[in-house]
Amino acid sequence: MMRSDSSKHSSSSEPEGAEVVYLKDNVTIHPTQFASERISGRLKLIKQGASLFMTWIPYKGQATNARLSEKDRSLYTIRAVPFTDVRSIRRHTPTLGWQYIIVVLSSGLAFPPFYFYNGGVKEFLATMKQHVFIVRSLEDANVFVVNDFQNPVQFDKLTLVWGKARQPPLGSEEWATFLDSEGRVMDSKALRKRIFYGGVEHVFRREVWALLLGYHAYDSTYAERECLRYHKKLEYETIKRKWQQGISPEQAKIFPNFREMKGLIDKDVVRTDRSLSFYDGDDNPNLNVLCDILSTYCFYNFDLGYCQGMSDLLSPILFVMEDESESFWCFVALMKRLGPNFNRDQSGMRSQLFALSKLVELLDSPLHNYFKQNDCLNYFFCFRWILIQFKREFEYEKLMRLWEVLWTHYLSEHMHLYACVAILKRYHNEIMGEQMDFDTLLKFINELSGHIDLDAVLRDAEALCIFAGENGAASIPPGTPPSLPVENENSLLYSQVSTR
Repeated sequence: MMRSDSSKHSSSSEPEGAEVVYLKDNVTIHPTQFASERISGRLKLIKQGASLFMTWIPYKGQATNARLSEKDRSLYTIRAVPFTDVRSIRRHTPTLGWQYIIVVLSSGLAFPPFYFYNGGVKEFLATMKQHVFIVRSLEDANVFVVNDFQNPVQFDKLTLVWGKARQPPLGSEEWATFLDSEGRVMDSKALRKRIFYGGVEHVFRREVWALLLGYHAYDSTYAERECLRYHKKLEYETIKRKWQQGISPEQAKIFPNFREMKGLIDKDVVRTDRSLSFYDGDDNPNLNVLCDILSTYCFYNFDLGYCQGMSDLLSPILFVMEDESESFWCFVALMKRLGPNFNRDQSGMRSQLFALSKLVELLDSPLHNYFKQNDCLNYFFCFRWILIQFKREFEYEKLMRLWEVLWTHYLSEHMHLYACVAILKRYHNEIMGEQMDFDTLLKFINELSGHIDLDAVLRDAEALCIFAGENGAASIPPGTPPSLPVENENSLLYSQVSTR
């Protein structure tokens, strides 16, 4: 507990069960513009149960300017303000002068500045952080946004804006500002940030997704991208012909399960997104294309082959790209990130579920402890979310926006895990209040499909990622999928094209 630097001023006794976790004397306000007219008092942070309160009581009988009456002191007295009513704390540490803070309430009102003539602002914020959920604003490093201690991410009950507000999708005029005259993206980080906060209008998805997935390099020109499409189309058709013409005995030895996997592909494709007009109806040619791409990938990547769920990941890509070769190579790029999800030993999924458990332990320890007590610590109820990146949880348009946000890798390449935490936290009270066991929890999670607020999840996930910071990154073991490619594999081809 923080100790006062002065004990000559008495304070009222605390309520039963309350604990003073911070105490600072000589914290002062200035009710007027006159420096001589000030009121000093004692600032406390008091924890009672799971709640944190702030009090500031002016000293009695203090010799001050006659213009300040006892009524003035009573007017500014803060008896007990719960931090659930606090929106933010603004810290001011001028080079010359005294440090002070401004406490802004959820209503928009603010208390007068509190001046710390004997220091203590850093300790005040450090103590507060131990007991309430606070996150530094992205817009101003001296602003600390406050949330409720008991259920830190109940954003629907608050009017706070965490970090940067969501924006409309990236449109044509703005998209053009990111490109130079030859089509190069001039600032890939700025582009990824913009997409992270708003997504992309559908008409540009074909071009943008190829960049986000790493199929095209951000610094490639229009001409280089067009040339790449041409060469990659030839390469794709060569691979496709190999399996269409029949597998040789030598190939059969390398990949004895190809025919079995081809049969699995045929069964899965006819069940994939048939409610969507793009795949609806009998003899739909897009289903044949979907089947051919997966079969070609199966032949292209002997080691991984085909696993159930891959058709779910390819379907939106084909819907956006509307080109067989382009879809194939974008799918190849995606599988370089998500391929470990389909490892037969489930190592890729287990590493992500382990990382998720560590993040929940960090960001919602009561819920993590509940899972631990109820044999749910393997987090397998989140398996589908991670395996196919929430494919079955959102309608198509929202899913596409979610995927392009995740693919930016703007704040973290593991934003999908923070999205998992955000959803679990939103249903924290229901899960614990209804005492769900594993089977009930799995049923509950599956039935959330189509009922999850995407904007809220993205906002919450961003806040959680920022709040977790280095501790969150340290909770995710190195190599946990998806991981960013070190270099675009088509860079060599681009360089060859440019020298022709």
